[in-house]
Amino acid sequence: MTTSTRSEAPGASFVSLAVAAGEFGISVKTVRRRISDGTVRGYHVGRLIRVDLEELRQRMLVEIPARNRAESAK
Repeated sequence: MTTSTRSEAPGASFVSLAVAAGEFGISVKTVRRRISDGTVRGYHVGRLIRVDLEELRQRMLVEIPARNRAESAK
């Protein structure tokens, strides 16, 4: 297990799992799953778990590519 320090992420905005879940309209359980599968890093602050809101935004939001209008007319 590796440990991280806040100095690795200057200017990071660490929030609780509930706040992060509310920000994206997902469940706390989903945030925990993403930490577990390595999509997002979780940080212990004492007994609490925090996530970097910006990292979550970068990793969770995926753009859906639009199809060409010419292709959809076929």
